[in-house]
Amino acid sequence: MICVTLGRTRHKMMIAEHESLAERGAELVELRVDWIPRGLRLDRLIKNRPTPVIVTCRRPADGGRFSDSEEKRLTILREAIMSGVEYVDLEADIAKSIPRYGKTQRIVSYHDFEKTPDNLEEIHEQLCECDPDIVKIVTMADSPIDNIRMLELVAKAKVPTVGFCMGEYGVVSRILCGKYGAPFSYATFSKERVMAPGQFSFEEMKRLYRYDQINDETAVFGVLGDPVGHSWSPILFNVAFAKNKMNAVYLPMRVGAEEFSETLKAYEFLKVHGYSVTIPHKQSALKFADKADESTRKIGAANTLVKSKSGNWHAKNTDYDAALDSIKLGLAAKKEPSLNGQRVLILGAGGVAQAIGMGAAKENAVVTVSNRSKTRGSQLAKSLNCQHVTWGNRGAVGADVLVNCTPVGMFPEMNETPFEPHWLREDMVVFDTIYNPENTLLLKSAKERLCYPVSGIEMFVRQAAAQFKYFTGKEASLDELRTTLRRAISPVRVKTSQGHAAPAEHEAKSEQNENGEA
Repeated sequence: MICVTLGRTRHKMMIAEHESLAERGAELVELRVDWIPRGLRLDRLIKNRPTPVIVTCRRPADGGRFSDSEEKRLTILREAIMSGVEYVDLEADIAKSIPRYGKTQRIVSYHDFEKTPDNLEEIHEQLCECDPDIVKIVTMADSPIDNIRMLELVAKAKVPTVGFCMGEYGVVSRILCGKYGAPFSYATFSKERVMAPGQFSFEEMKRLYRYDQINDETAVFGVLGDPVGHSWSPILFNVAFAKNKMNAVYLPMRVGAEEFSETLKAYEFLKVHGYSVTIPHKQSALKFADKADESTRKIGAANTLVKSKSGNWHAKNTDYDAALDSIKLGLAAKKEPSLNGQRVLILGAGGVAQAIGMGAAKENAVVTVSNRSKTRGSQLAKSLNCQHVTWGNRGAVGADVLVNCTPVGMFPEMNETPFEPHWLREDMVVFDTIYNPENTLLLKSAKERLCYPVSGIEMFVRQAAAQFKYFTGKEASLDELRTTLRRAISPVRVKTSQGHAAPAEHEAKSEQNENGEA
């Protein structure tokens, strides 16, 4: 079950949003009455409540807003109990001074907004001594491994325990706590009003992550990265799981570079079936794996880890084939049979550039690399045994195929291009690995110059489809993945044009910046 937290400064708005949540399928709502600054009328909020409620009145020290006396706060909580609300939230230091009464269930809670303490079990024992029906313990994750400590606690608890970590590191426990026995997790009314670090909206928890359907048998997948919060992969995979009626969930998993191996070993507790891997972990993933195919070893990086039935981790790189297949879309439109003999100019020198360069060279293309960092560009050219040209001279290269592997032109800097329009010539295939926006300035210029443009969406959905096949053994529809991605990206662009959405980066930009590309 998902508990949706409501915090508004006016009774009217809190009542209206409560009714809206009930219409949207919410089963439990937390009323944060500490948000109402004066003249609280608890009876007005709970008289005709459309769902069961938790009444919570937090002090500033506990992350709340209640500014009146402690005596007044305790009076409000006692009133809630006397009124017969379904749940009341009591901090451990006041729980023993507020006796049980009627049918109201007691949630005895503990919050730490700075860390996940070393003595979690001791704190849990103290909460259990306060006559709880439910224990709630929520802490800030300092490390992804804190998720495992918390979920182990939830799984072992004799008293029903809502336990998860806050922050980007804590997403794993927030979504999976129900799998290990938590009576519910928390969400916020909307993405615009996050009530705690790392919190998801009710719609995300219910529709995207399908929290209420997660159970003991749910297969767990995720994307490993740092940062990872703006990855579009959870949307693609969770929508695909739902369409295929699979009992599976795919999570964003932030992991620091120095904790990669340690975290994956700890995450064995989760019985993860497969990982997508993004920067800065692609080389680490290859080292961590028990086995790797030949092309992945040659590239020197893996973007996929798959758990075999024997328990071994297999490393794969789906960028390789996805990029080549995308380029071949442009070649097919040009009625060219293959890359054989084609002059390919690659802009950038990161992992994707290396994978594309290897694939093009393998198909007997004539490859040239150009990168803003001359050192990295020349190093990649040397490893590919191909030509190198400085960034300033890239426009002088005669090319049949141009591939942009840099972040230049990516949202929100959409008025930039890595290749001047007058350098483009008719009949070039122009492939931009950027997929947000779908039509970059480079691709718009390519159309105007009568080139054959190919969007980065084609590569992204193809590498995701290949991962989906590795993970599940099932085929994912490219059309459905493409539609899902376009729908996910589109609202970001619309909101930004209206001036009220924060810029969103995605994993491609993280990768390109990390690799020092132009």
